Amino acid sequence: MIHHVQVCCPEGAEDRIRQFYGGTLGWTELPKPPVLAARGGCWFRVPGVGGPDGELHVGVDQDFRPALKAHPAFVVEVDAVAEALARDGYPVRWADPAEIPGRRRFHTDDPVGNRLEFLSA
Repeated sequence: MIHHVQVCCPEGAEDRIRQFYGGTLGWTELPKPPVLAARGGCWFRVPGVGGPDGELHVGVDQDFRPALKAHPAFVVEVDAVAEALARDGYPVRWADPAEIPGRRRFHTDDPVGNRLEFLSA
């Protein structure tokens, strides 16, 4: 089991990150320990679908470059998440069903350009 994954953002992007992960996706923001909070960034609880909850940590990187190929993949209710993303203007790029038979999945980008995958249980 993975406890958390981390993606990065540029300094000062936390409000956009909170709106995306907390607002659009509806994930709960978690308090960071004070020593780590001083570094910026934010953490979110990722609701488990068919398994335990996990965490997404978004850290500030002074030399930020979005992850364009590497990405975390989250098991979600894909139709609901795709609808929320589209409603808020984020791209929903459905994957070819032949690539991973039996799993509906799509990719999107967070507000700073990190690639994310969402797939059915």
